[in-house]
Amino acid sequence: MIYASDLDRTLIYSPAALGVPEDTPGLVPAEIRDGRVVSYISRTALQELAALSPDIVFMPVTTRTVAQYRRINLFRETVIPDYAVTSNGGNILVNGAVDEEWRKRIGEKVMAESAPEGDVKSLVLAALREEWIISERWCDGLFYTYVVHRDLIPIEVALGLSEKLYGLGWRVSLQGRKLYAVPAAVNKSDAIAHVRRTVRSEPMAASGDSLLDRCLLDSADYAIVPPHGEIYAQRENGPEMPYRFTNSSGVFAADEILRYVREIYNRLSATGVEAQ
Repeated sequence: MIYASDLDRTLIYSPAALGVPEDTPGLVPAEIRDGRVVSYISRTALQELAALSPDIVFMPVTTRTVAQYRRINLFRETVIPDYAVTSNGGNILVNGAVDEEWRKRIGEKVMAESAPEGDVKSLVLAALREEWIISERWCDGLFYTYVVHRDLIPIEVALGLSEKLYGLGWRVSLQGRKLYAVPAAVNKSDAIAHVRRTVRSEPMAASGDSLLDRCLLDSADYAIVPPHGEIYAQRENGPEMPYRFTNSSGVFAADEILRYVREIYNRLSATGVEAQ
C-alpha cells in the first residue's frame, strides 16, 4: 500500500497555521531553521507516522522546492522516506537524490504545453497591485510563488487570473499568504503515477488540503482532507466531494488522517485484500 501526502497544512504546520497556540501540549518541532521552529507536527501524528507498517510506502508530496523539502528535520532524522515528490511534481527524490530523467521529461512537457513563464509573470503583475505583493520567487525553474497580502486580494481578481492562466496551460492556487502559478504539466498526480509504476504497490491512500492536491486525491483509492484550506472552502460553497473530511482542523487534523491510513491498511489486511 502507498500513502502519499501533502505536507504543509496537512501533516506539518507553520505557527500561523497551527490553529492553536505554539505552547499547546502535544506539539513536536518538524522543521527548525536558525534555531527557530518554523513548522510543527502533533506528537500523536508523528507516532502514527513512525509506526506505519513497513508494507506501507510513505511518500511526501509537496509544492515545496527541493531545498525547502530538504530542510525539514523530520524527514532527515526521524521518518526517512525512500521517495518524495517536490516542486508540485516537478521533481522526484529517490533516496534523497533528484531523479534527473523525470526532471528532464517534465521540462520538455512544460515547454510543449504551457505558455512561457515571462508571459505568465506579466499577467500576474497586471492583475495584482504592487502593494498586494510581498515577494516573488521563481521556484526550481518550474513555477512562480508570490507571497501576498491575502486579505487585500478580491476573490474576483483571483478567479479572473485563474481563468486567464488556465487558457495558457497554467494553474493558480491561493494558499494562505502564497499564490502559486504552476504549469499544468507540473502536477502531483503524474509524479505519483510514475512512482507507483516504480514501486509496484497498490492500493493508495492520499491526503491534502489545497487545489493543487485535488489531482493527487482524485488519483488515490482512499482520500482524506482536513477541514481547512482551498478544498474545504470549495466544498462549503459547491457540490459534495468524494473525500473523507476530518473532524479536527489545524495541526491535530493530522492525527485523524494518520489513524485513517492505519485503519485502511488494517481493514484491507483483515479482509485478505492485497495491501502490498
